[in-house]
Amino acid sequence: MTPYKIVKSKMVPLDIPNVDTDQIIPKQFLKRIERTGFGKFLFFDWRFKPDGSENPDFIANKPEYKGAEILLTRDNFGCGSSREHAPWALLDYGFKVIIAPSYADIFYNNCFQNGILPVKLNHSEIDKLFSIASSSSPVVEVDLVHQKLTVGESAFAFEIESARKEKLVKGLDDISWTLQYEPQITEYEKSHVIY
Repeated sequence: MTPYKIVKSKMVPLDIPNVDTDQIIPKQFLKRIERTGFGKFLFFDWRFKPDGSENPDFIANKPEYKGAEILLTRDNFGCGSSREHAPWALLDYGFKVIIAPSYADIFYNNCFQNGILPVKLNHSEIDKLFSIASSSSPVVEVDLVHQKLTVGESAFAFEIESARKEKLVKGLDDISWTLQYEPQITEYEKSHVIY
């Protein structure tokens, strides 16, 4: 995974609550065996018309949001089935940070395992960000080390568990995190041989 420190980008304001994983990555695209290539199918039913052409009314298709790495959304993002393909699709599309008041638990955990930072802010802060986003397409700075999100003159602090923060800062998943302690694990195993 790519180490995190600061992400500076425009944010896409997806003003929809309860976005489920079938909207994030529809079931017909789950046949791939790689973790890559899912980005082109992200929000497929919203991004494209039935004839396959791009839907110009969908927020992420608007020119001012092209290339954005931050997604702003509403409550319960990532609900529905527990498919890990959802964070794969978001990351492959280019999103590195999601900002919402709440997430489905499995989706939230899957984000960390796949190198996406899911930021939780309270409802009034989310409302303020949507208000800022509706008046312009501002650049947002997400500073993971200092746990701070800044846009214009506004700054928002966010909480994150220390182990999860360290994994993202170092670019480690659970397996690579454990492998850091391989010498200690080996030493422990040597001293606890059972005959």
